[in-house]
Amino acid sequence: MIYWKIFLAFFIPGILGYGGGPGTIPLVEKEVVDRYGWMDHQQFSEMIALGNALPGPIATKMAGYIGFMQGGVLGSVVALVAIVAPTLILMIGLLSILQKYKDSPKVKQLSQNVRPVIAVLLGVLTYDFLFDSFQGIGGWQTLIIAVLTYFFLELRKVHPAYVIIGALVYGALFLG
Repeated sequence: MIYWKIFLAFFIPGILGYGGGPGTIPLVEKEVVDRYGWMDHQQFSEMIALGNALPGPIATKMAGYIGFMQGGVLGSVVALVAIVAPTLILMIGLLSILQKYKDSPKVKQLSQNVRPVIAVLLGVLTYDFLFDSFQGIGGWQTLIIAVLTYFFLELRKVHPAYVIIGALVYGALFLG
């Protein structure tokens, strides 16, 4: 039964997660945290932070990790198949149609209309992470980490993986 739950937890976000990884993160969180209770918000946010430091698509990294944690190697395989199956099926089935209508104004408008929805979903996810951070480590620590993150990412153009590692070191030294 756990493998069916793992499959559903990733197949549904795979169907609805337009735009790839960033669009699937809030959907996977809803399934994994709220529906099945396999993680809490803190664990999920830590998984996302570590996953973003690694190369490759975030959706497959989430699926592989959570699938493994819930069902071992077979759970990981089930989750990976579930997260990529909708895209694979659609790509094979709709490629000729998309090629035929790729320059259509309606298709372009559809893509433009979906982008704000993804932005709102990511904004809600960010708010949840900030709220959890304020509750977990306090406002000043969250502010310090946010300002340092902005400084290194935007002003110094440091690679995000190094910023995440720096935040982990900061947490280990000053918060742990």
